[in-house]
Amino acid sequence: MGKVSGVFLLVGLCLGAIIAMLLVPPSRSGTTVVADAASGSAATTVDSEQAESSAPPSVSSEPSKPPEPGKPSMELDPKTLADLVPDGQVSVVVYDRAAKKNTVSLKSERSYTSASLVKLLIALETLQAGGSPATVQRMLSVSDDGIASKLWSDHGGPVIVTRWATKIGLSGTRPPEDPGRWGDTRITAADIAKVYRYVLDQAGAGTRTTIMRALSGATESGSDGIRQYFGIPDAVGTLRWSIKQGWACCRGARILHSSGVVGERHIVVVLTSQPTSTTYAGGGRRVTEVVKALVPTLESGG
Repeated sequence: MGKVSGVFLLVGLCLGAIIAMLLVPPSRSGTTVVADAASGSAATTVDSEQAESSAPPSVSSEPSKPPEPGKPSMELDPKTLADLVPDGQVSVVVYDRAAKKNTVSLKSERSYTSASLVKLLIALETLQAGGSPATVQRMLSVSDDGIASKLWSDHGGPVIVTRWATKIGLSGTRPPEDPGRWGDTRITAADIAKVYRYVLDQAGAGTRTTIMRALSGATESGSDGIRQYFGIPDAVGTLRWSIKQGWACCRGARILHSSGVVGERHIVVVLTSQPTSTTYAGGGRRVTEVVKALVPTLESGG
């Protein structure tokens, strides 16, 4: 009986081991146990591939790319610019010489009285005719009306405007109705930007040097005592500038224009027509605020 009992005991142990192996499933490679700690629910078994696919995407640590050259770092709302000249009109062009395109353009084809901006065309005509560079420089740097009137008369008056409008391709520029009133020449912001492009890129070296030296040496006050550092000079801080300003009153409006080159890259033109009740100082501050709104565009472009 002892031997038989031993045999039965051995068989029983073997059967128990076999049954235990059948009841416990083999482990699967790559299996991860994930517990929902927040809800306190029972642990759930998921495949490791599923765990990787459900993980949030990684965030790149690389710095963002800077703005492309010539591309403004901020969007300029045309209404915001217009609101800076209440009860008046404003037109703006910023031309990027490196990108060869306008980066800002607001009402660029609107017509305005030129005031002293027509002196740029008088200067081109005078220099082409062999006139004195020193005389041209003084006319531009202090915006001398007496010199402008003499040169206008000496070189044909309104024909100066029509000749250069044709040569440069100024579609919105017209001579004054009264041939003797050179300041009543009609201009647009788009056309004034083209005049600067001609001076910088197409005019002869002597002409370009004479005009740009005069514009970079513009005095704080014009020959008539009006302060001409509104707009570009007051707005652009340490950026280099060369300017031709315009102001006139009061044939229905007070005219205040600021135009020129900022740095070596940007041509800036801001033309305004404001109520006659506005003072030159007050109107000039509005032009300055418009240019200040453009400064991020000028800085981001290099």
